[in-house]
Amino acid sequence: MNFPDALLSPIWASGAFLCFLPVLIWSVATAPWVRLTDSAQSNVWLGAIVFLALVWNMKAGVKPGLNLHLLGATMFTLMFGRQLAIIGLASVLAAVTLNVWFSGVSGWQAYALNALVLVVVPVFVSDIIRQLMERVLPANFFIYIFIGAFFGAAASLLAAGVATASVLWLAGAYPAAFLWQHYLSYILLLTFAEAWLNGAMITLMAVYLPHWLGSFDDQRYLLNN
Repeated sequence: MNFPDALLSPIWASGAFLCFLPVLIWSVATAPWVRLTDSAQSNVWLGAIVFLALVWNMKAGVKPGLNLHLLGATMFTLMFGRQLAIIGLASVLAAVTLNVWFSGVSGWQAYALNALVLVVVPVFVSDIIRQLMERVLPANFFIYIFIGAFFGAAASLLAAGVATASVLWLAGAYPAAFLWQHYLSYILLLTFAEAWLNGAMITLMAVYLPHWLGSFDDQRYLLNN
């Protein structure tokens, strides 16, 4: 789902930087950095960045800008919250962009635009679903797993895919019919894999490593049931 530099006009790239930089500054300024002062937590955060960098490099696509790959944004968000997830995923995207830059395929012009659709959109969708789950639904372990992790992951990937297709359509890169047939239809299939990956990882952490999950509270989801 990565936009190459040559696909969209510089206006889109410039506008994206104006939108992404305030989000990044807000994330850095308000992130709960105190959590990363614990060496165990910082190692988990950095490990998640390395793991997702490898996942993002495993992608497929038939046209420029129409790449398909798993995100892991919901897992990162449930583990560390919005701000640290945005910073972490922005680092993942930087690593992927650096790899592409070294290969001579593309550069950094479209970095902010990629960050908006691959980082900001899925992280906020994941966090909004988590907040709605906590406010509206009973505090139940299985609700946390199936709504927060499985459904949140599927919705975040779908939102990122729709955002990507919308940008490509509005920019005139591809017609709407082409995007639906050759991109969004595959995004719908990929949501199942995204839901399974995030759901499985969150389930394992909730059972064996609950201290890795900043959004998981034993008192709320286990002891009250």
